[in-house]
Amino acid sequence: MSNQVQYAPEDYVVYPTHGVGQVLAIEKQTIGGHALELLVIGFERDRMKLRIPMPKVKGSGLRRLSTKKVMESALVTLRGKARVKRTMWSRRAQEYEAKINSGDPVSIAEVVRDLYRSASQPEQSYSERQIYELALERLTCELAAIEDIDAMTATQKVEKLLNAA
Repeated sequence: MSNQVQYAPEDYVVYPTHGVGQVLAIEKQTIGGHALELLVIGFERDRMKLRIPMPKVKGSGLRRLSTKKVMESALVTLRGKARVKRTMWSRRAQEYEAKINSGDPVSIAEVVRDLYRSASQPEQSYSERQIYELALERLTCELAAIEDIDAMTATQKVEKLLNAA
């Protein structure tokens, strides 16, 4: 168990498919006659609790918050030029969702950058907007937790960078 990352209640963590959560507890439960130790994570935004058996934590993709340096690279990515491939939307949408669910802030920032539309640009389709908002929410939640600011301030910071690009 020494090679396992240790988490404690109140630690902020990132679960790839759900974003930023907070460790609520480490519980012991008996399930099917087996004693299990479970890491309990709360996702306030979704009003959801996730229980992961401790032996499965490492393979689940759960990680601590990114370092400020990693988040800084993600924010630099936002200032780059949008790269939109000329492939069908359905294929691009799958690629964007895979990047979002990877949990990597730089990949998520690429999705935000590529799908961002300023007021002077044409409207997005409903599905483009949905994917953009999911990526923006994942990025800003982690930024807010790292910098200890509220989500609205984090969103304004990201949008300011996008508008400046």
